[in-house]
Amino acid sequence: MITSLYAAILAGWICYLSVQVIKQRRKHQVSHSDGQVDDLAVARGAHSNATEYIPIGLILLLLAELNGLPLWALHLLGAVFVVGRFAHGYAVLNKNMKARIFSMLTTFGVIGVLMVINIWQVWM
Repeated sequence: MITSLYAAILAGWICYLSVQVIKQRRKHQVSHSDGQVDDLAVARGAHSNATEYIPIGLILLLLAELNGLPLWALHLLGAVFVVGRFAHGYAVLNKNMKARIFSMLTTFGVIGVLMVINIWQVWM
C-alpha cells in the first residue's frame, strides 16, 4: 500500500518533532506544559500541529487508495503532503511566517483535494 510509505515517513517526522520538545524540556528543566518558556512553547506547537493534521491527511489518502485512486496520484498527493508537513515543522521551529503560510496552504490544498476525491469516489 502506498499510504504506508507516507505514514512511515510522517511517523518519523512526528518522532523528530517529539525529540525537539524533549530537548527543550531538558534544557529548561520543565516537566510538563511549556513552563512559560518560549522555545518550548514553539517546539510543542510544531509537534501538536503535526499530530493534528497528519492523521486526517493519511486517513484521506488511505481511503482514496482503497477506492482505487491511481498510484501516480497517490504518490503526488502523498509527496506534496510530506513536503507541506516538513516545511511547516521547520517554519514553526525557526519562526518563519512566510514558510509557515506556504506549508499550511500546501497541507490544506492536499487535504482539500483528497476530500473532493473521496466524495467523488463515493458518488461514482
